[in-house]
Amino acid sequence: MDFTPKLEQIRRNTSQIHNLLRDARLVACFGNRALLSLFVGGLIGQDHLVGAATCEAAGLALVEQHRPTMVFLSDTLEQGSGVALVQAIKQRWPTIHTLLLISQEQRQDAIQTAIEAGCDGLLVESRLGLGSAIAALHAISGGGVYVDRSLTELFRRGHGEGGPLEPLSEREREVLSLVARGDSNGEIGQELYITADTAKTHLRHLCRKLQARDRTHAAVLGLRWGLIDWPEA
Repeated sequence: MDFTPKLEQIRRNTSQIHNLLRDARLVACFGNRALLSLFVGGLIGQDHLVGAATCEAAGLALVEQHRPTMVFLSDTLEQGSGVALVQAIKQRWPTIHTLLLISQEQRQDAIQTAIEAGCDGLLVESRLGLGSAIAALHAISGGGVYVDRSLTELFRRGHGEGGPLEPLSEREREVLSLVARGDSNGEIGQELYITADTAKTHLRHLCRKLQARDRTHAAVLGLRWGLIDWPEA
């Protein structure tokens, strides 16, 4: 495939990625050194990247040292496992966002483990298209979730039996859909013509009805239980 016509779009996407990450502190952990070098040298601004590694132990040490806001990692590492690293991060620092690049889509048990650990975003390497990274970063940075559509059924597996304590109102479903998309309370207010404080109140009611820890957990439960439609990329 001739990728030349897409170069300008790639440049624009890179600029948008930098904007989305303008306040972030990042650690990258990839088993593929070429991918890591590209990531470090081209996609991410040097002001945001506080550490990079190729193995699980080094990645975890960097997270403990720097306490980043987000960790980019791949499922396969030179030593250890990206999924195990997600588990360790989420167990110790649940507020740190994790975005996992899946290189082997058929490893469903490992992917399910990452989901259960609370991984905020999963991108399938073979399906990585123009704009998907932007959609993932927008969702995650706003407290939403991003899961490649090919993993939707896997994401929902084993959670169909759950449900909210009380039925959600139509407005609450609208708010939850926008939360899953990664919109802030202010953006939700603009979209629904309500104030940011009203959006925050709806979210508080949603967390109670869903017994969710926070907005990200509420979005996860809403998607898993089929209460809202999957966000558009």
